[in-house]
Amino acid sequence: MTDKLVYKDFIGTVHFSTKDSVFYGKIEGINDLVTFEGETVVDLKKAFEESVDDYIEICKEVEKDPLKSFKGSFNVRIAPELHSKAFKAALLKGKSLNQLVQEAIEKEVGSL
Repeated sequence: MTDKLVYKDFIGTVHFSTKDSVFYGKIEGINDLVTFEGETVVDLKKAFEESVDDYIEICKEVEKDPLKSFKGSFNVRIAPELHSKAFKAALLKGKSLNQLVQEAIEKEVGSL
């Protein structure tokens, strides 16, 4: 089971260990490893929020940006057939492949 928690622009992954009967996770999108756990969903949410608050405070103390920085470029691996279709669609629309992909991503994440 995998789910997500959101608090103050931070996202936490959620997992469950049947062996230990505990929920656990980590804060994503940061340059450090910060984990949290709880025996109930309520405990897990509380631990996540406390971990985020503690992490923000530590980052302030050391004058560090808490969120990971992104440079605006990344590699995308897709099936060759989809690559070909995307290239043709971009060409027919008078756009570059980068423009087509950027617009598709903007459309997908626009409501966030």
